[in-house]
Amino acid sequence: MSVAPDVRHASRTLTYPEVGASLTDALPTGYHHERHRVVLGTGRALFERSAAAVVGWDLHRRAGIVPDPGTPPAATGLDVDLRASLGPVVVRVPCRVVALVDDPDRRGFAYGTLTGHAECGEEAFVVTVDAQDVVRLDVVAFSRPGRWYTRVGAPLARAAQRSVTRRYLRALVT
Repeated sequence: MSVAPDVRHASRTLTYPEVGASLTDALPTGYHHERHRVVLGTGRALFERSAAAVVGWDLHRRAGIVPDPGTPPAATGLDVDLRASLGPVVVRVPCRVVALVDDPDRRGFAYGTLTGHAECGEEAFVVTVDAQDVVRLDVVAFSRPGRWYTRVGAPLARAAQRSVTRRYLRALVT
């Protein structure tokens, strides 16, 4: 998969080689894996609203992960700087959208970690609607420590990741 870097961040690179793997059934070995699904409700209108919230970064905002002001909707190759508050500490989270999912019954995106991120890996956020009109949000991630402090504090990093994932899963439930 070829990804054109955002000109503002041309010096930043992805920190892992398995680009796009969060959208596959087989997550890469050597990483911690997270796979979660929540039912949001039913109906095409809910699917459309939820998909728009994911691609437009509202899912992240509702979960307390804030993109820089003026960040456009997710698009392949877009670099995004997110900020996460962990208690009194604000963590900068630089990512690149590596894939956009835009199918009639499946929408969302995957982003990967860029140079400067505390972890190495990828996360996908995909909303689906099935034949019975059941709408679901899937959050899939693979990651491993990317800095000395996340290696030393691996249990705390995992706990923080689980906490943020729970916030994502609750963010769109009506």
